[in-house]
Amino acid sequence: MITVLLADDGQVVRAGLRRLLEQAQDVQVIGEATDRWEVVRQTDLLRPHVVLLGIAMPVHDRMEAARQVKEQHPSTGVVLLMMHESEAYLLDSLRCGAEGYVPVSAPAAEVIEAIRRAARGEVYLNPSAARFLLQNLLKSTTREEVRDVYERLSKREREVLVLVGQGLTSRQIAERLRLSPSTVHRHRSTLMRKLGLHDRLGLLRFCIRRGLVDPQQPCPEELSPSRSS
Repeated sequence: MITVLLADDGQVVRAGLRRLLEQAQDVQVIGEATDRWEVVRQTDLLRPHVVLLGIAMPVHDRMEAARQVKEQHPSTGVVLLMMHESEAYLLDSLRCGAEGYVPVSAPAAEVIEAIRRAARGEVYLNPSAARFLLQNLLKSTTREEVRDVYERLSKREREVLVLVGQGLTSRQIAERLRLSPSTVHRHRSTLMRKLGLHDRLGLLRFCIRRGLVDPQQPCPEELSPSRSS
């Protein structure tokens, strides 16, 4: 069962989201919060698998809540609902560590799927957001630059990078390569240093440019870098 903390300062919005999530048999709402401070307190207390940040809470408060939750509880997934699709909000949500970015106009099933993927440590973007991200990242660096920096990686580091680009968590990569999680973490830290990357957004950007993430497979709306834990 995926446990969820609902966060929104509108009671009507929270009630609607609760009814929406009750449609999924594998999702359980275990608490509600009305502001960013309560989000952090409730996350500390309840330890939900996913925090769902609604649309009525001010954007700055949502981003700050997401950032604090990810800093204090890296294994907790964060999904943001947005009133309007915005390139700036999309990039900000990824920078603060959120796993899901879903416009409120999306079908109910998409919100539930974003929560399921966030609980697994994957990033979920709706199709239009994924398309923008792909276009934005592809034009920021030439193929020659990407190819040159990729050559700095060892064979094992490239294997880890490929699996990160495919959306596997550090624990899953460790199982796939028959390594310890600490070894995988060390390889990931080393390859990010060699590539000059500092966060998950940068890692996703590199994977897309290098062709390690194919937005057409398995689904064009999903881009799933590894979570930071």
